[in-house]
Amino acid sequence: MSIEERAKAVGKNIEGKAQEALGNVTGDPEDRAEGKMKQAESEVRHTKEDVKDKAKDIVDRA
Repeated sequence: MSIEERAKAVGKNIEGKAQEALGNVTGDPEDRAEGKMKQAESEVRHTKEDVKDKAKDIVDRA
């Protein structure tokens, strides 16, 4: 598990939530969309780390 990669994913999620909220306040659909995209990227990064963790567990058990 890469703590650094997970921290980057959390940071990207926070950045995305803030940008989406800004878009909601200003009515800018582009900011809302970009914010949602950053949140989705964060989910992908977390999933990637989960897969790496599971693979490592399987290798360690063998």
